[in-house]
Amino acid sequence: MTLRINKARSIWWTISAAIILSGIISMVISSQNPNIKAPLRPSLDFIGGTRLQLVRDCSQLGNCDKPIDINTVREVAKDQGLGDSSIQLISENGQENGITIRTKNLETEQRTNLQNALSEKIGAFDLQKNQIDSVGPTLGRELFRSGVLALVVSFTGITIYMSLRFQVDYAIFAIVALFHDILVTVGAFSILGLVAGIEVDSLFIVALLTITGFSVNDTVVIYDRIRETLKINPDRPIADIVDDAVNQTLSRSINTTLTTLLTLTAIFLFGGETLRNFSLALIIGFLMGAYSSIFIASTLLTLWRERTGTIENIDNSVSS
Repeated sequence: MTLRINKARSIWWTISAAIILSGIISMVISSQNPNIKAPLRPSLDFIGGTRLQLVRDCSQLGNCDKPIDINTVREVAKDQGLGDSSIQLISENGQENGITIRTKNLETEQRTNLQNALSEKIGAFDLQKNQIDSVGPTLGRELFRSGVLALVVSFTGITIYMSLRFQVDYAIFAIVALFHDILVTVGAFSILGLVAGIEVDSLFIVALLTITGFSVNDTVVIYDRIRETLKINPDRPIADIVDDAVNQTLSRSINTTLTTLLTLTAIFLFGGETLRNFSLALIIGFLMGAYSSIFIASTLLTLWRERTGTIENIDNSVSS
């Protein structure tokens, strides 16, 4: 089967615009929500709070005989006025004998009351293994600034690289495709934050950086094939060249994406609560990265070349 992506490019752009618009609307609604007050539902990494890691003392007879019921932990937290806390089980010696609770800032008395209430329900804790960390709002803002700065630096570096390797118009449309992937991923998590209470943490920034690298890799492969064909057949219609380049690299793009998604799906299903949202962000971003490389970056380059009649500058392109 041969794809003629440029014949239906308005359809691809409409699909992308609809998805991005949905995300933007969700971010606006989320910003107006008094319980969120931000485009995305932030975790304690960004707004500050307290993290308690409590591990049961298995040296006490019968203390670890029964597995920890996370619903019991949630009920205790709710009774303490901490019903919106993030709770997950952690492994200790191959068994889930510990819990991690992320919640708002707690005073010493509140922490003690919570720990005592939990001890009564699920067993005594080992004081030597317990950990209590507090993240202040200042540190949360610093994490956010650092994450945004990392994204800006990565986009700048990609723009410079693409401009040197190809030409400026290639770089511009590669960055447009990257923005597309980031906006779709952020929009998806905004919607999930509204409907499912999913929060974004510092790992979400890491996921966005990973997505940019994966997406631009697919785009570079297609652009390389376009440039090679233009060198051989400079008078051939650009739409035909782009369509052929996409079809010649399509199996590679699909195979790379599918094999990566298999790993990410396994992490999502079995990697635990901590990595679940991280892997979900990568799944969404990698799917959109493959989509944008094929249907956005390529078709936008075609439209630009058709309207401007730009000729490939072979001498200024860095050979691969």
